Amino acid sequence: MVSFDQARRAPLNDIPIIIYISNKKTSKWSGKRRNGGGATSKLLPFNLNKFIFLKVFELKNLLNPTISIQKSFTELEQFFERFKSILPSNLDKTPPKRKFLVSEQKIIEKRKNWVEAIINYLINKYFENSDIQLFFGPLINLFDDNYIYLGNSEKRSIKPSHFDYLKTIGQGSFGRVYMVRHNLDGKIYAMKILVKEQIKRRNEVKHVMAEKNVLLKNINHPFLVSLHYSFQTKNKLYFVLDFLNGGELFFHLQKERSFCESKARFYSAEIASAIGYLHEQNIIYRDLKPENILLDRYGHVVLTDFGLCKEGIKSKDTTNTFCGTPEYLAPEVIEKKPYDRTVDWWCLGCVLFEMLFGLPPFYSKNQQEMYQKIINQQLIIPSNISLSARNFLQRILRKNHFERLGARNFDEICFHPFFALIEWEKLNKREIRAPFIPKIRSETDTINIARAFTDIEPNPGEKEFFI
Repeated sequence: MVSFDQARRAPLNDIPIIIYISNKKTSKWSGKRRNGGGATSKLLPFNLNKFIFLKVFELKNLLNPTISIQKSFTELEQFFERFKSILPSNLDKTPPKRKFLVSEQKIIEKRKNWVEAIINYLINKYFENSDIQLFFGPLINLFDDNYIYLGNSEKRSIKPSHFDYLKTIGQGSFGRVYMVRHNLDGKIYAMKILVKEQIKRRNEVKHVMAEKNVLLKNINHPFLVSLHYSFQTKNKLYFVLDFLNGGELFFHLQKERSFCESKARFYSAEIASAIGYLHEQNIIYRDLKPENILLDRYGHVVLTDFGLCKEGIKSKDTTNTFCGTPEYLAPEVIEKKPYDRTVDWWCLGCVLFEMLFGLPPFYSKNQQEMYQKIINQQLIIPSNISLSARNFLQRILRKNHFERLGARNFDEICFHPFFALIEWEKLNKREIRAPFIPKIRSETDTINIARAFTDIEPNPGEKEFFI
């Protein structure tokens, strides 16, 4: 038996619901409203003779209408059967049967109350039982303020104790990233652990959900990190991701100071392919920078960290949230104007410039001065690059986003002379050999990951860490 602190959760009876019942003879809906609105349940066509009063049970969260569950009577009956032995004596173990001289409407009402009473009891008494959580799915967040809906990616059977925590490999505003080994199959993953309290305190739940949604779509692209699954505890969210130990592009750029043009071209092409795919999915990335670009063991780029992604942005759509990393912000973002997908192409231009010359194009230690340069200063390009590279930078770093390379479509990027040597089909199949293969001694080698991270002792326990 799993117990929990009932004082911290609202019982189901305190959550307003509306019950709708369909009468098979009249096919009209009648309804009974309780406590004003909140969650909705529906009882659809029934058959009294077979004691099947419920074809579909639907419970909706009116605060988020997209979240609902539907269960057939058979599913409910089987579910209740499993918990019969723990139901209290004051609850009937079987649905009310039809009685002589008792109207159908009264039987329906009794059976509806029977379902509601059992659901109420099970959710409130055995909230943390994994079977209860699996059955009621996304609606659990009606009863637990700490629950965050993770959708189909969530595996409720997984626990933090199922992993060995080998190394710290990253750190951010809301948590850390660890290299972990699953203690059953021995597979190595990256695990991103986020502290719920910090996420909620900073109103970042939407960004976390956007990241999860984008990660689920990334499985279709070779240059985007993939989410294997997610899970959660009372205090934390866990994202289990691909482990990539080729190091951040930033790490290698710091060591080499700059890249030759052919190397920068290869990385830019793979990055552009990933950005183009996100745009096809109506997603703006908004945080492209060398720290968010990893290399895999074969030297191919993989974009990570999708917390600032904006979903649902079609070709001509705009948004206006001020976000990103200062060195890579497009002029229209700094000026707080509506912006579109072309902010990602501006970021690509900045990253290419940094790969070629060692610093972003308008860099200054003074942030306000840097912002003024981004908005007003003419782009200055050193002379030691090809004409095609120069033209590419001049066009992709246009301050007027309507004139920026990529404003029309991804083909503008692909068919620019700078990428004339890139065979895009082979590139997307990872058939082009990378210009640099990271030195990796084993699948758990962290030599390419900054010691600023790996020197941090792994501490993934439920005791909160604050960064």
